[in-house]
Amino acid sequence: MKRSERIVAMTHHFKENPNQMISLPYFVETFQSAKSSISEDIDIIDHMFHTLGIGRLQTTAGASGGVRYLPDYSKDNGSEFISELIELLEDPKRILPGGYIYMSDLLGDLNKVRTMGKIFSAAFKELEVDYVVTVATKGIPLAYAIAEVLNVPVVIIRRDPKVTEGSTVSINYVSGSSRKIQTMVLAKRSIKEGANVLLVDDFMKAGGTIEGMISLMKEFDATVKGIGVLAEAEDEEEDLRIDDYVSLVKIQEVDERAGTINISKGNYFY
Repeated sequence: MKRSERIVAMTHHFKENPNQMISLPYFVETFQSAKSSISEDIDIIDHMFHTLGIGRLQTTAGASGGVRYLPDYSKDNGSEFISELIELLEDPKRILPGGYIYMSDLLGDLNKVRTMGKIFSAAFKELEVDYVVTVATKGIPLAYAIAEVLNVPVVIIRRDPKVTEGSTVSINYVSGSSRKIQTMVLAKRSIKEGANVLLVDDFMKAGGTIEGMISLMKEFDATVKGIGVLAEAEDEEEDLRIDDYVSLVKIQEVDERAGTINISKGNYFY
């Protein structure tokens, strides 16, 4: 196999198996190449990952060592994407009654959601998490996009129990936006006790839903390592209940009468 062909195959393998340690003998045997040649290939791939701002290869010495692809997404790339996203979101046609913004089409766009997942994964790359946790339903595509990069399972909290999930744990919480008492339900076997989790949601106003998710995680003795929200909105009537989180966009103002929307980049970029 030519070096160029081998590099393409190795790059594909790294991209398909992020955060997974791969032994050097695996590549030596797979491509029937000398260990020195494989090491040189790894250096070339690592250099290009750095140049493109999409991560790096971590090499570990020793009998149990190998090489692992650590995904990343540069802030410059992320900032450019979010600027384009804001332009789409500020379209007056997206204004919904009550000052909300229609975002379902963007969360259904595979390429856009995949890029959002890369940005969030870069924001939380230093964390060791076992699960990405979200609430049904709009946060699900985002959670899967993040989990794909981090290479961990997705756990979905639901509003109502499902007979197919067996015994469940439920809590009541006060919604930050409607201020109504609502319920969250999660199957007991969804999360191992003592796990580290990353909470994800598509929208946050006062933080009531996120607060409910945190309370539910306590029932599993799980540690919340990070919180990510696609869009946050200011609520003049109520203080934000969550102070440690990452957002990609911030909705400053939605004027239904004037038909204008003012959105800025989220706190991740500042």
